[in-house]
Amino acid sequence: MASPEFGIDPLSSLIVWPPILDQYLELDQALSKLLSDTTRDPTRYRDLIQAVTQALEQAFETGVAADELVHGRAAFVDRLLRQIWADTGLGEQPDIALFAVGGYGRGELLPASDIDLLLLTPDGASENQQASIAEFLRRLWDGGLNVGHSVRTLDECISEATRDITVVTNLMEARLLAGCDRLFGTLMDAIGPARIWPSREFFAAKLTEQSRRHQKFGDTAYRLEPNVKDGPGGLRDIQMIGWVSKRHLGARRMSDLVRHGFLTEDEYRELKAGQSYLWRIRFALHTLTGRAEDRLLFDHQVALAKQSHFADEDHNLAVEQFMQGYYRIVMNLERLNEMLLQHYRECILHADDACVSEPLNERFQIRLNFIEVRHESVFRDYPPALLEIFLLCARHTHIEGVRAATIRLIRQHRHLIDDAFRRNPICRDLFMQILREPSGITLQLRRMNRYGILAGYLPAFGSIVGRMQYDLFHVYTVDEHTLMVLRNVRRFSLPQVAGDSPRYHALFRIQPKPELLYLGALFHDIGKGRGGDHSQVGAVEAETFCRLHGLSEADGELVSWLVRNHLLMSMTAQRKDISDPEIIHAFASQIGSQLRLDSLYLLTIADIRATNPELWNTWRETLLADLYAATRQLLARGLHVRQDHTDMIESVQRESLARLTKLNLPSEPAQALWHELSDDYFLRHSADEIAWHTASILESEQRPVVRIRQTTERGGSEIFVYAGDSTQIFAHITSTLDGLGLDIVDARITTAQHGWVLDSFMVLEEGGETIDGGFRAEEIVTRLRETLTQLHRPPEKVRRRMPRRLKHFDIPPRVTFSHDAPRHWTALELNTNDRPGLLSAVSQAMADQGVRIHNAKISTIGEQASDVFYVTTVDGHPIDDPSTQERIRTAMLKALSDINRNGSKTP
Repeated sequence: MASPEFGIDPLSSLIVWPPILDQYLELDQALSKLLSDTTRDPTRYRDLIQAVTQALEQAFETGVAADELVHGRAAFVDRLLRQIWADTGLGEQPDIALFAVGGYGRGELLPASDIDLLLLTPDGASENQQASIAEFLRRLWDGGLNVGHSVRTLDECISEATRDITVVTNLMEARLLAGCDRLFGTLMDAIGPARIWPSREFFAAKLTEQSRRHQKFGDTAYRLEPNVKDGPGGLRDIQMIGWVSKRHLGARRMSDLVRHGFLTEDEYRELKAGQSYLWRIRFALHTLTGRAEDRLLFDHQVALAKQSHFADEDHNLAVEQFMQGYYRIVMNLERLNEMLLQHYRECILHADDACVSEPLNERFQIRLNFIEVRHESVFRDYPPALLEIFLLCARHTHIEGVRAATIRLIRQHRHLIDDAFRRNPICRDLFMQILREPSGITLQLRRMNRYGILAGYLPAFGSIVGRMQYDLFHVYTVDEHTLMVLRNVRRFSLPQVAGDSPRYHALFRIQPKPELLYLGALFHDIGKGRGGDHSQVGAVEAETFCRLHGLSEADGELVSWLVRNHLLMSMTAQRKDISDPEIIHAFASQIGSQLRLDSLYLLTIADIRATNPELWNTWRETLLADLYAATRQLLARGLHVRQDHTDMIESVQRESLARLTKLNLPSEPAQALWHELSDDYFLRHSADEIAWHTASILESEQRPVVRIRQTTERGGSEIFVYAGDSTQIFAHITSTLDGLGLDIVDARITTAQHGWVLDSFMVLEEGGETIDGGFRAEEIVTRLRETLTQLHRPPEKVRRRMPRRLKHFDIPPRVTFSHDAPRHWTALELNTNDRPGLLSAVSQAMADQGVRIHNAKISTIGEQASDVFYVTTVDGHPIDDPSTQERIRTAMLKALSDINRNGSKTP
């Protein structure tokens, strides 16, 4: 069967059942048998519909094209509806018609798609017609069909269509199924462009509609769980082309665009192949889920990869290969969509505009604020023009885009970017000039990526185009993430951003060569998917690029260093105790210079913000700012100058006393309390924290003490607990906080000499916000006090349901031990998949094994929990005996297994 492209010819309204499906279902025999049954039992309809659905699924599994299947289902429903229409007496009514509209009007019906119907009358349905319509719809529903319908008069249709662009779009797809054919002609004439929504207004409205739809999906198709139908580059974008073509050209088939000169034969085949691919994915989603599912959720990606015969490779999972193929096809569809819509802009929106050209040089000119070639052989005669065009766009900021014919020429001449092109000094200079432009860099690199030029010029970049990572941390494809990092770095340069991020703007302004930072962003993840450490692989690529593009040895070294160490700052801030002077000294030693520190700080901020928008919060921002400030101070003082701990302790105590004095609190009780605390407490806490802890203890007559600060200097909400010591206290508190839906990001445990503990927890709500005051704060305090009075009981089991996304990842748990020399503690590191109740379970297991927790660094990145606990035995000794370590490891792994089996998946 020749599949409809923009829909069925409404004049014939006939969809043919694909002959290939007869081997799965004798449709004619089954339908004839059903229709000969005078009782018309609705359950018979249901049985037949289910049989057809099963036949379609069987055909799909054997490789029948989804295009045929969706039109085949529409053909079957057509026959069924026409017969039911006749059976209910509506066929004998002269002034009523049944139309398929929307997707069904185009002859497209997926297994779980709605069947959109319009029942049209000239002046309103009579009583007899209303009764027949009710019976008609009842039979459809009883048969199990998902029907969406409207009953309207001709005037109502015209009024709704005039007011609402979506209504006229739906009606443009209308196809007569049964009834008065005169009404079809009248309706089509009444909603035609000569009467309402002329092509200019229609196109402008559909552009706005598409823009809003794309914004809903973050203006990118390259997210972890894309929408096959409505996302950028999805089926809706292809339908958009069809709607505009119908309205402006009167086109009935996609192939008409070739005849009108809007598509070449090759582009037509690309568009058709992309559409068929998306139909296959969407059909598979409906089949897998049994519902109208258009999102490529984690729940389905692995199954679809297997169905598509992908297999895991050493450095590339089957699901990653499948999704990379999907993203690349969608990117190609986005390119075609952009080019076609640009064609329509030129011939619809600007048809009457004066076309005065503005020459730029002998190769390019501007027409209607869009750049175009001055003759069709530009790229063939002078290949470097494939880069020059983007440099001109960056320099002439009033250029809105590239004209459609020039986009086509760029696509047709991409093959000219070969080794000789990349070695050409002119091309290398052009690329560096783009990076050195004061504006437009991000926009032009995005264009270069969209048109395939960036992947051509940087083959290593081509390998990350469309590449996804099957985790919850990286929510974009690698190429999309890379360009977002570059965008974020560029934003630091903008004066209008200075109000929101003055620190970053100020640091960017003192960067001697911003293009080095841009190169760091461009290359930081370019080594992914190639085996080994991607930072090392990328550093080699960056070093080679810099050498070939004429950068000095020092500049190339800085770029390479940034790529090699782009994770250093975020990992140090999130995984290590940056209150420890030794950690700061070790980090500063790796940095070595203020220029490296400034550059890495800006790159790290830009990187985290572009990895997952949900991860960026005041807590992470403050962590990085504290690490930057401490490192800057140490570099200024000199790495060889080690600050005396006694001086540090005396300094923080003086500042703390000054703060307490402002609160009218006497110094003697404070100093008496401090005498009970170790030096480590004063090295790990700021004056602000020490003063607040001290005031909370001195001011409160109630024991235990539980206090909350909504916001702190460290960017989160702090919960402070002062209570009698118990090896179980950490497990109880974490269980309670987890049950309250709070994320613990940092925990510090101090045991005083008199046997009481000072526990400080930095927490955020699940969405990354700080705790709200009032009832929420009271709820937390009350629950914690109840918990602290029941430490003799086992910690409460966490009953929160495992989030949907987390269920699809299985990270083998790993427990490792290392020695924390400065404090004579043992660092116990846990890496596993995140789940509700994790902290409580593992801390309880440690307590049962006689482990005392002194500090905890909690880091959850996507689906992975990477937590570090600083621990000792109950009597304060490091845990360095291998057999003891193995016993603790075994207990922790068992606890993780137990919560997987019993706890976190139970509502």
